[in-house]
Amino acid sequence: MYKEFYKLKELPFNTTSDPDFFFPSSRHEEAFSHLIYGIKSRRGIVVITGEIGTGKTTLCRTLLNRLDKSVKTALILNPNFSDLQLLQMIINDLGISYVKKTKLDLVGAISLFLVEESAQGNNVVVIIDESQSLNVRQLEQIRLLSNLETEKEKLLQIILVGQPELGDKLKNPALRQLTQRVSVHYHMLPLEKLEVAQYIHHRLKVAGATQQLHFTPEATDLVYEISKGTPRVINIICDRALLAGFARETMTIDHTIITESAKEAQYNHEYHSRRA
Repeated sequence: MYKEFYKLKELPFNTTSDPDFFFPSSRHEEAFSHLIYGIKSRRGIVVITGEIGTGKTTLCRTLLNRLDKSVKTALILNPNFSDLQLLQMIINDLGISYVKKTKLDLVGAISLFLVEESAQGNNVVVIIDESQSLNVRQLEQIRLLSNLETEKEKLLQIILVGQPELGDKLKNPALRQLTQRVSVHYHMLPLEKLEVAQYIHHRLKVAGATQQLHFTPEATDLVYEISKGTPRVINIICDRALLAGFARETMTIDHTIITESAKEAQYNHEYHSRRA
């Protein structure tokens, strides 16, 4: 409703994981650097954890957009399947042709693909989002895939992305062999206070907002206090704030609007937290 009023090209505060809106905060840049390091140095297994709504999926999609063509990728967004189905999803996303569907055949198809790609100087990366949902059996399957290697390097780079529960799950003694293969582990934190105003401005700019539309310093400080720097919560509050500003026909979003919008969005915030 407010898109036309503010003359925006698109909605700036959608909660979808759109890499066009990726904000390079200090924490997100650090996480991105860890991912690039893990991939280019062929470290095998990389783990990225973070609380709900800190931008992990957006980070993954941004990574996919920035990798060059020599890196073949698969992105698994919902790993809530059997270990066999997980293998099938990886194969399908990598575009590997296969006929038989036994686990042995699938692993064989992946192994052959990796050897062929390595011979061409290519790298292969599998990103599994929401990895805290993986069970011990699935994680053990991932460990076996990570064993595919030459004498000098890993043939497959695996990135496990998930909520902090993933880190707790990897402490399970039954997974100690997998944990020993984790070469990089980075925990993403929310935005810092000064970054929240930059984040809001960044998303408005990407959406095509003019300088007339702005959040006051008091408003952005309040957004930080309420959201604790969590990007998803910031988006929910700011989206409501723009709707309230539209209703008032104002281009200035102040702390009063933020206060009212946060109260209205409180149930939605809880809902998204439960669903994430």
